[in-house]
Amino acid sequence: MGKKIDTAIQYYSKKGQDILDIVNSKTDLSADEIIHYGEEMAAIEYKLTALEVAKEN
Repeated sequence: MGKKIDTAIQYYSKKGQDILDIVNSKTDLSADEIIHYGEEMAAIEYKLTALEVAKEN
């Protein structure tokens, strides 16, 4: 089970970094895009937190 959690953590960390790279590379983001990327990051952070808690237990 631990290996699956580690794999999921790596996956979601990469997805989060991809979003950050997209946001940081653009200079003309609309409010809708900022909200969209923010919602995606919130979901990813929630999943990462849950996975880290599961890994500790």
